[in-house]
Amino acid sequence: MYKLLKVKDVVRIPPRMFTMDPKEAAKLVLRETYEGIYDRDEGVVLAVMNVEEVGQGIVVPGDGATYHEAVFDVLVWKPEMHEVFEGEVIDVAPYGAFIRIGPMDGLVHISQLMDDYVVFDEKNKQFIGKETNRVLKLGDYVRARVIAVSVKSRVIRENKVGLTMRQPGLGKRDWIEKEKRREKEA
Repeated sequence: MYKLLKVKDVVRIPPRMFTMDPKEAAKLVLRETYEGIYDRDEGVVLAVMNVEEVGQGIVVPGDGATYHEAVFDVLVWKPEMHEVFEGEVIDVAPYGAFIRIGPMDGLVHISQLMDDYVVFDEKNKQFIGKETNRVLKLGDYVRARVIAVSVKSRVIRENKVGLTMRQPGLGKRDWIEKEKRREKEA
């Protein structure tokens, strides 16, 4: 889920930025500090959008920089339990498929790909359903639901998102369309 948050923090503006507009200087420093980190409560900080206020600066003895209280907006994204995403299959492995769901990738374990016995075709890098003959491969677009979120670090790539495609309305796009047609005919 994407959210726009208002944040209040102290920003350190180095002497080399003293000739800049204080809001622009603060925005550059805040982008370096915040963008790309994973906050346990709010999710991935995608962008510092707008610096609304930059307070009067103070100087700390021994440090040539100034410290300012700033109020700014940040755009964040956090995967929520049971949230449904659409994304592209970007990698496959014998144990499952990796789906790009925004700024992170989620894993659909082989047991969660479809309601069928699934085999991994190593040569063609694809999954095949034994009874349904459904095929899932790199580049396919799918709809999946979040079933697990494991946050371990402020580094985005170290956190994990588990997905499923086994419920009705989930899976590869053509699977969903075929199910809809079948329901209309019945």
